[in-house]
Amino acid sequence: MATLPSTHCCRTYSSSSSASYSSVHRSLQRVAVSQSPKRFVSAKVSLQSQSVSQQNVVSMQDVAPAVKPVENETAFKKLKDGLLSATSGSVEESKDASGFSFEESESTVSITVVGASGDLAKKKIFPALFALYYEGCLPKHFTICGYARSKMTDVELRTMVSKTLTCRIDQRENCGEKMDQFLERCFYHSGQYDSQDHFAQLDKKLKEHEAGRIPNRLFYLSIPPNIFIDAVRCASLSASSGNGWTRVIVEKPFGRDSESSAALTKALKQYLEEDQIFRIDHYLGKELVENLSVLRFSNLIFEPLWSRQYIRNVQLIFSEDFGTEGRGGYFDNYGIIRDIMQNHLLQILALFAMETPVSLDAEDIRNEKVKVLRSMRPLQLENVVTGQYKSHVRGGITYPAYTDDKTVPKDSLTPTFAAAALFIDNARWDGVPFLMKAGKALHNKRAEIRVQFRHVPGNLYNRNIGTDLDRATNELVIRVQPDEAIFLKINNKVPGLGMRLDRSNLNLHYAARYSTEIPDAYERLLLDAIEGERRLFIRSDELDAAWALFTPLLKEIEEKKIIPEYYPYGSRGPVGAHYLAARYKVRWGDVGLDQ
Repeated sequence: MATLPSTHCCRTYSSSSSASYSSVHRSLQRVAVSQSPKRFVSAKVSLQSQSVSQQNVVSMQDVAPAVKPVENETAFKKLKDGLLSATSGSVEESKDASGFSFEESESTVSITVVGASGDLAKKKIFPALFALYYEGCLPKHFTICGYARSKMTDVELRTMVSKTLTCRIDQRENCGEKMDQFLERCFYHSGQYDSQDHFAQLDKKLKEHEAGRIPNRLFYLSIPPNIFIDAVRCASLSASSGNGWTRVIVEKPFGRDSESSAALTKALKQYLEEDQIFRIDHYLGKELVENLSVLRFSNLIFEPLWSRQYIRNVQLIFSEDFGTEGRGGYFDNYGIIRDIMQNHLLQILALFAMETPVSLDAEDIRNEKVKVLRSMRPLQLENVVTGQYKSHVRGGITYPAYTDDKTVPKDSLTPTFAAAALFIDNARWDGVPFLMKAGKALHNKRAEIRVQFRHVPGNLYNRNIGTDLDRATNELVIRVQPDEAIFLKINNKVPGLGMRLDRSNLNLHYAARYSTEIPDAYERLLLDAIEGERRLFIRSDELDAAWALFTPLLKEIEEKKIIPEYYPYGSRGPVGAHYLAARYKVRWGDVGLDQ
């Protein structure tokens, strides 16, 4: 069967290339005198030797046919082969200063979806993996294994997965054939999440498919957080790679507060190194979020304006036009602040507000994000408005209240809406309110960043504009979803003999500008994890700083049993959110005739 060549998905990051021999040689010297106490030995060794982007990124265009190992090769050469696989995944021939050359053995990637029978796996993970395969982004040799407690055969897994796969990327090509090829790479293993024996059986099955190649293993934990540690412990002790890299993707939520998050991190680090943990926040994989740094740092016109001198406020808005839809049991334990604001919106804020990093290396970017989070003022209850949607009748249809959900307690005070004003106490952003708003069962579905600039001092056209100066304020809108776009609101003269002004958009509408399909966030993040690229994953100190901002507020809301403001299903949310914005002389940008 023909295998899709990995030639259509070449991606370049600064500092990402095949590992040089000198760095590998330094690693060999260190390995000779030290041993790792962790189970995941090879990954730790390789990651100590190089910068992050150099050590793990798989450069797809560099993949070459495997070379048969030379007979009677030395143990030293074998160690070199293993290190090369764990670092760069390259199969290029290298030479040291003395002219000694060596070649890396073929490697393979085994992707185990732990919790394969769940909705996330079926709706997002398997379709994302197929999209990567379709575009030739996966390595030449790979295996996908579903692991869950449900009893299922390989055929049953493939049938389940096939129902969620789509040919959305390119209808002209033979998608059906590629789908069949992909499904043949999918296997299933049933087992308990806390059983070392079951993971040992998984290890045996993976080795059969790895066929003697250098094994690299990626585990995606698509399971509830209360069983993260059990699964990581068993995978660590029974199913990690012996001489390749092993990485684990951890789905949110990462705890409920600072204490539980710290406990989770501490427990994970009993079995994993920090650079093996990929904490996924799928919003960081959105195309427009990925474009944030490009927009700012590669366009001269924006960088001088990106400060308190010109920006009056920044708004981060998230809204959904549906309620909990049967997910109330999960949601009621977390609420909208934990579910959306503490992770998705705060991560976007950090990317938006950070200083220029030294490079595009993952650690340089994450260092700047942490600086932003640590510079933020602790959240005060007076700067927060909470709400909960109630039943509403519209067009003869009755929409349920949050507490009508059978999985939600009738007396629940969990907020389904929250708005907050946050401040960054540094030289660039001092005094600029960052307004967050997130809610369910609102009038529309959107996620966007709105940058409202200051009024023009001594504006010559105030008479033409009228008293509503806010309508004449320039605004940059970055619409993350749906209908991705970037547009700048400007004041413009209406054609004619008179002097009449209106507000117009300089519009970059992605669907109109680009014919290519925008990849799903999970596609980008899964590929990054396979390549070892960590820019869009959350580091433990980022997580600590984020929880430090929200934990005192959350405890106060829960201890004081703050009653949320009730708003009708399908409305614009609580009135209190508008009063909060007005306190800082701000108007929400998504409310008005021209949005």
